[in-house]
Amino acid sequence: MIDLKKDAKYALVIPTSMGTRLTPVNGQPFHCSDTFKMQATSAESNVGAVSSYLGLPVKVLTAFVKGSPVSRFIKDNLASRHMDYEGPEFDAGGPWGLRHQINLADSGAGSRGPRVANDRAGEVGRKLAAEHFDLDRIFGEEGAQFIHLSGLIAALSPETSQFCLEVARKAKEHGTCIGFDLNHRASLWEGREEELAKVFHEIASLSDVLVGNEEDFQLCLGIEGPPPGGEGIAGKIDGFKEMIGRVKKEFPNTTVFATTLREVVSVNLHQWGAIVSAGDEWHVMEPREIGVLDRIGGGDGFVGGLLYGILREWPMEKAAQFGWASGALAATLLTDYGQPADEEQVWSIWEGNARVKR
Repeated sequence: MIDLKKDAKYALVIPTSMGTRLTPVNGQPFHCSDTFKMQATSAESNVGAVSSYLGLPVKVLTAFVKGSPVSRFIKDNLASRHMDYEGPEFDAGGPWGLRHQINLADSGAGSRGPRVANDRAGEVGRKLAAEHFDLDRIFGEEGAQFIHLSGLIAALSPETSQFCLEVARKAKEHGTCIGFDLNHRASLWEGREEELAKVFHEIASLSDVLVGNEEDFQLCLGIEGPPPGGEGIAGKIDGFKEMIGRVKKEFPNTTVFATTLREVVSVNLHQWGAIVSAGDEWHVMEPREIGVLDRIGGGDGFVGGLLYGILREWPMEKAAQFGWASGALAATLLTDYGQPADEEQVWSIWEGNARVKR
């Protein structure tokens, strides 16, 4: 299956552009709220949280704004998540210069769906480049078992596209396994489709674990999949398996392929499932009902739980189940990331046991 480095300081290294999320309190819509909760967040660090809270060493590679109180807020948050971090600090360049992205997101309620907007003006993470990091030290001297790459960072700017390519090549050179979550975003791809298709194909060809939904595989890699949309998701599993089969033919050196399945019954009730393929084996988590407090981060929780299981060298079926349950856990939390108290808490979700634990 997947051959992990044995002499690595870090289980997981994660390049990311850290930012903040502003969320109205009490489930209110953003546009008619005056009180907000702020948290430090990024899709990629969400993935690493499952491993870091369960005791595996995780390192974040990111960029900061020199002297910014928001940067300090982010650093303190990463430390509270038991994550190491490193990265360049850029001068803000005045009031119209650099800052951290802001995710403007409400949670929705009942029949009112959540709405998310991203304010990326002046985003410092767009400046990430390989020259800012000693990659031979990180992947050679220190060592990492896995690196998690996301299509959000790979498409954020021409600089970060090249950064992700160079990081993937260097990681492979040093025997680090690569996980790649395609995470297509139309706003980031507009006008760069041909350029990004080449970048994504190369990273995917180097990857050991490849994750995406039906739209991701179509729009990032040009591989046909089921029509987008979650209605009647349980009846479309064969279509998803056929899609993954086509992806496997296109990327024969990749070991694990995964996709999540989600059907929204209401904001607070989803049908949640997943499919993982490894070798000739299929592991299908049939969609079943989960309660949802805040849906953001559920997919990242799935990837984080799957990678945790792989890092623990569990059988793939067990790793896939843990991924499903980690995604369901993240959906019960107001943070964007899963914060498991221990493995047992995650397994109790898989087993459907929500009884009080005293």
